[in-house]
Amino acid sequence: MSTATRSWTADLDFERVSPARGAVHKALLDPLANYLPARLLRGALRLGHSELAEATWHEPGGWRSMVMSYDGRPRHLADKLLVGSGSLAAALRNRRRMAIWVLSGLIDTMPTDSAEILSLGAGAGHNTLGAMVAARRRARATLVDRNAKALECGARAAWELGLSDRVRFIQGDVRDVRGMLDPAPSIVAMLGICEYLGDDDIVAIAETIADRCEDGCTIVVNSLSDRHGTDRFLRRVLGLRMVYRSPLEMEALLRRAGFMGFVSIAEPLGVYHLLAGRWLGSQASQRARPERAVLAATGA
Repeated sequence: MSTATRSWTADLDFERVSPARGAVHKALLDPLANYLPARLLRGALRLGHSELAEATWHEPGGWRSMVMSYDGRPRHLADKLLVGSGSLAAALRNRRRMAIWVLSGLIDTMPTDSAEILSLGAGAGHNTLGAMVAARRRARATLVDRNAKALECGARAAWELGLSDRVRFIQGDVRDVRGMLDPAPSIVAMLGICEYLGDDDIVAIAETIADRCEDGCTIVVNSLSDRHGTDRFLRRVLGLRMVYRSPLEMEALLRRAGFMGFVSIAEPLGVYHLLAGRWLGSQASQRARPERAVLAATGA
């Protein structure tokens, strides 16, 4: 695995946590969130009219809580604390910045006239739509999510951005990906979904993609670390249970499907890494360093 080290981090407006703020969280706020009685904390969130908590209780890891975390401007005090003070929400926004940067770079270096993007677990499509706007070259996209309201929100956003004629929406389970691969994708994004899937599901999805995609297809995923420090709070209070995997563990799963040449890019809080690897098919044995193609595509 190659790690991108270009000074690109200066180009993106990342959110960071100062040493003083990080120390306060580690010594005081995170322990309180993690170890105060769950019933007490849930009651406080209900009393504070937390829209993010309600959305997460209704659909853990769902699109509404993601939109609120991305927006970063909640109405109620309880949500301001959840979205504004915790490192996980800031890391999510950093991940979005990285995703748009990486995906738009891939679009701009595709050899075809128009890149075909398949986004699995897309929610309302913020990452993909943002990349299509940022890219200099043309792209088409298929956004897949099991929540119809998420896709409705995505359709409105696509219309507002002038992308409606280049985006289609499929309501379905990402594990049924075989029926979603026409046309064959040149870029596959699985962002914010792998932490809710088991190892076997990830491998099976990647194998199905590899079976149908063209040589050079790039898969973009994220790893997730528990460095945000509030996993116990997320599980006990919000019912949010995520699978933590290192970048190397994510890469190993995708290598089982034949993807290789991985590039890993970290956001500054250390919670998320973005990984991009390519399916080279018959070319694999002829390319000693396939990661160079991914590095070139992302501009790293």
